[in-house]
Amino acid sequence: MVDTAQRPAPRSPQKSAAASATSETEKTAATPTTTAVDPSVNTGPIKIAGDPTAPRVDLEQLGRALLGTWADVRLAARKLTAQPELQRIEGQSMAEHRARVREQMQILADNGHVLRAFPTSLGGHDDHGGNIAGFEELVTADPSLQIKGGVQWGLFGAAVLHLGTQKHHDALLPDIMSLKVPGAFAMTEIGHGSDVASIGTTATYDPETEEFVIHTPFKAAWKEYLGNAANDGIAAVVFAQLITQGVNHGVHAFYTPIRDENGDFLPGIGGEDDGLKGGLNGIDNGRLHFTNVRIPRENLLNRYGDVAFDGTYTSSIGSPGRRFFTMLGTLVQGRVSLDGSAVAASALGLTIAITYAGQRRQFTAGSDTDEEVILDYQRHQRRLLPRLATTYAATFAHDEFLVKFDEVFSGKADTDDDRQDLETLAAALKPLSTWHALDTLQEAREACGGAGFIAANRLVGLRADLDVYATFEGDNNVLLQLVAKRLLTDYSKQFAKADAGALARYVVKTAADRAYNGTGLHRLTQNVVDLGSTARSVGALRETALQRELLTDRVESMIATAAGVLRPASKLPKKQAADLFNSQQNELIEAARAHGELLQWEAFTRAVDSTTDAGTKQVLTWLRDLFGLGLIEKHLSWYLINGRLSAQRAAAITAYIDRLIARIRPHAQDLVDAFGYTQDHLRAPISSGAEAERQAEARAYYRDQRASGTAPIDEKATKKHK
Repeated sequence: MVDTAQRPAPRSPQKSAAASATSETEKTAATPTTTAVDPSVNTGPIKIAGDPTAPRVDLEQLGRALLGTWADVRLAARKLTAQPELQRIEGQSMAEHRARVREQMQILADNGHVLRAFPTSLGGHDDHGGNIAGFEELVTADPSLQIKGGVQWGLFGAAVLHLGTQKHHDALLPDIMSLKVPGAFAMTEIGHGSDVASIGTTATYDPETEEFVIHTPFKAAWKEYLGNAANDGIAAVVFAQLITQGVNHGVHAFYTPIRDENGDFLPGIGGEDDGLKGGLNGIDNGRLHFTNVRIPRENLLNRYGDVAFDGTYTSSIGSPGRRFFTMLGTLVQGRVSLDGSAVAASALGLTIAITYAGQRRQFTAGSDTDEEVILDYQRHQRRLLPRLATTYAATFAHDEFLVKFDEVFSGKADTDDDRQDLETLAAALKPLSTWHALDTLQEAREACGGAGFIAANRLVGLRADLDVYATFEGDNNVLLQLVAKRLLTDYSKQFAKADAGALARYVVKTAADRAYNGTGLHRLTQNVVDLGSTARSVGALRETALQRELLTDRVESMIATAAGVLRPASKLPKKQAADLFNSQQNELIEAARAHGELLQWEAFTRAVDSTTDAGTKQVLTWLRDLFGLGLIEKHLSWYLINGRLSAQRAAAITAYIDRLIARIRPHAQDLVDAFGYTQDHLRAPISSGAEAERQAEARAYYRDQRASGTAPIDEKATKKHK
């Protein structure tokens, strides 16, 4: 079984769109399987001739597609993150790491890399999508640098930009942009994490002095997990319940100085250092508390709500609930950037693991002399290639998501519906990509064996740093619950103005569907089709339309079932209604997750449809099918229980996935090279070509021994002659 996978015919290595911007040194480091290696040694799929008619990937076209709408911005950001002075040094102490990241922040500020979203009048570009695209690439340098930058400019600065008015922009943003004023984003509290509407910190207006009094009345109201709070921050945007004239008008944001020029807390302000964390230890996370701290009335960031000198409250949004969600919606960019950063981290991990797997050899299963490339083992392919398919799906979905974000924040499409759609997209995609990153980095680590556990090979560090992304900017399960509520709302709107006849027809159709799918009728139809080969059995499932139908049907059916259970809730007392909703919470979250997966599949399908190169399109189609059928395989129990698939077709899906993986395997190195990350971004010795050189040396040694006749005789061979 020595390198038996079919491979495309050899070709001249093509540069990806990202690699074309690198120096000759970078290109050599980035493509270890095609340079500085003995050509007689098989170190990966490109080196072995195979079927000359097999499809080939156009790396230039695919690389450009993966870079997305803001390709040039990403390339410029990658050029920046390839600089050693911006990269993490493994093994530093927490204090050393924090100091290094603090210095790197100034490099970013001076470079202007992170200022694209700010107004042109202040030196920005008003380029919201490009800002996020460039920011996401910082994860390749050091996730701590990325998140600390996100705190400063994407949360603290963005809150002033989006929640403040022109007077705040002119007075505060220049020093925030230049890093003269490092700041914290003080929203989360110890006692109310994702439930921002219920935070305990208050901002009570005093008309006598025209000041707000910021106060944390109990420890559960302390602001917690705040970047820049432990050491560096000298101001904060504090979220608190605005109380004036005895009325609580809900959560608003207040610009609040917290330290003096010596770095000491101002009167009434205290805090603690969170200390060593599970990852991201280049960030000085900490907690803050306030005891009757007075700030001027003008420090209220008053775009959506204002207080006059006499204490009168006014707002352009009459509904307190809608006002709250509008304010929080302006800060959705955190979820957008986490989605893209998690996808980038997955791509990094898979590039390292698949490159290594194409060079590392283990066991002589199919030869008396040569060990196997571990990527040729089916189980190894099963571990990595489906995750590669998901990373591609998440990449294409994120670019569409980023376009939507840019349209909303640029004002091109800024209606209430547009903003709600954006928030729903963020709540659907950020959980999927962050969970996927954690799963992928862990599997990549294990797939690299002991080498994957060495810190220098990046996988354990990335896994630790990405861990908190699953609860950053909202716990993933809470976000999916928001998606589920939106799906329920959209579902109920279908019948808001329906007459009795329409509802009756729906009930009849639902009953018919259940009778058809829930009995032997549907399975009988499938069994007739399923007779014969696996290829015939699964043939229909390769069709785009049927994959879409199966994936969509699962979402719609789960929402319809939950909606049916929840229909009486509006007529029940509050406690009973809450209990009823709680009984469906798990199913609703699963439906929301299925909705997010459908969004990713749709984006992947559009990317396939827009691909013009025939070979690339074929390989991407296989990869899209692997993603789509993989989702169906993951949820086979649902499809079987609900009569959507027969047992034979379910088995055929798994068999066909194995065939797809075998087809994709020869293109695995191309598919990760297309991400465009050079060795300056990977910085993992096992992806540098060193493993290929070791394997070549070992094989040459044993080959020379055999040729010279000096190889010792195996004990088993001597026993055969007795």
